[in-house]
Amino acid sequence: MRRRWSAIIAAALGLSLVMTAGGSATAAAPITTSIYTADPAALVVGDTLYLYTGHDEAPAGGTNFVMRDWHVYSSGDATSFTDQGARLSLSNFSWAGGDAWAGEVERGANGKYYWYVSINGNGPGWMNIGVAVGDSPTGPFTDAKGGPLISDSTPNSSPLNIDPTVFTDDDGQVYMYWGSYYGLRAARLNADMTSINGSVVTPSGVSNFWEAPWMFKRNGVYYLAYAANDSGCSAPGYACVRYATASGPMGPWTHRGVVLDQVSSTTNHPAIIEYKGQWYMVYHNAAAPGGGNFRRSVTLDRLYFNADGTMQKVVQTTGPTGPANLALSATPSTSYVSPWETLGAVNDGYTPAGSADRSRGAYGNWDHQGTEWIEYRWPTAQNVRSVKTYWFDDDQGIDLPASCQVQYWNGSAYVNVPGQSSCGTAADTFNTTTFGQVSTTRLRMSITSRPALSTGVLEWQVFS
Repeated sequence: MRRRWSAIIAAALGLSLVMTAGGSATAAAPITTSIYTADPAALVVGDTLYLYTGHDEAPAGGTNFVMRDWHVYSSGDATSFTDQGARLSLSNFSWAGGDAWAGEVERGANGKYYWYVSINGNGPGWMNIGVAVGDSPTGPFTDAKGGPLISDSTPNSSPLNIDPTVFTDDDGQVYMYWGSYYGLRAARLNADMTSINGSVVTPSGVSNFWEAPWMFKRNGVYYLAYAANDSGCSAPGYACVRYATASGPMGPWTHRGVVLDQVSSTTNHPAIIEYKGQWYMVYHNAAAPGGGNFRRSVTLDRLYFNADGTMQKVVQTTGPTGPANLALSATPSTSYVSPWETLGAVNDGYTPAGSADRSRGAYGNWDHQGTEWIEYRWPTAQNVRSVKTYWFDDDQGIDLPASCQVQYWNGSAYVNVPGQSSCGTAADTFNTTTFGQVSTTRLRMSITSRPALSTGVLEWQVFS
């Protein structure tokens, strides 16, 4: 999934100027702009398309990946997607040290769902592959092994064990491919989905492999798509997606060409899926507001096959569209924040598990009572017409508010937004407040506490 070394990352960032000067690729719109997402995997269950993504949390200007959980998105039309929340995180693995990198979900013969993920373990290995299990496509998921499925101690494993893709053949045999710039690896899985059947092999015939394999089958032909960063398909430091085909799941593979050109992020990560008779290429780029190489966004475009089974190169379009969370590019401020709380938590893009979830920090104003405020500022005017607020309630003096009011800066003073709908104060959910569109560089939420209590916010989103 990731070129971990800071020198490699720095080189990629430095060379991004080359890409800009030569004309960047058309950027497809993300499935969401509420958070930054990356490294997609896809699964169809019945009439529902599920996308499993990583979650980029690097700060603006950050120079490394910050990834601590994975999200699930669902859709009934491959156009609009619903965030089912963070359904798996590093905290689900007692042996995990960090780096919630790419993964994929596969349904086992027992009807359970297995999520294979790249994790930096606490042991001697650098990157390992773990597996979680759940009873449904959205979990809840728990560690299925209590330790890595693949690690440095696995014979013939890659020195960087990342990016698992899991495929079930028609006979029920399950295969897993993974690897990095140290090379591609493959193995059969046992029926329990949590152990290797036989030896790890190094597939042959895969040209210019870098990372991010994805395997599928169509009309009896096996396809392996993967990220490559050779000069024949991408600028230095960037990656395209090449693919190969084979007559068997373990190869040997024959290189067929490029199916996706480089994108606006240095990394490239494919997932290819058929849904309701149409094939799709799911991938990530840097198209979201405030996005970049460490703040990526998942999108998808249609994919077409030629009569001979080869794939046509994907045309990167505007993709599925959705309202942008303008809070991600804003600077927050407040009338008061408790010394032990974190104002920056309100626009870090995290979806809380509940109103008591302070795992990523929280804004709180204990022991102040009455009315306090938080606000966002942008360097240029934004057109705003709704907000979503997730309240913080710690049952220790910070509680749900009595009321709230959205205000904006009209150039000389703060005034109430026009036509505001009810400002919801419910727990354990985003409360949506709509109003007549305003154009402003500052937006404020005034929050009035209940008697003898203070208030807090876990996440405050703003939309045009």
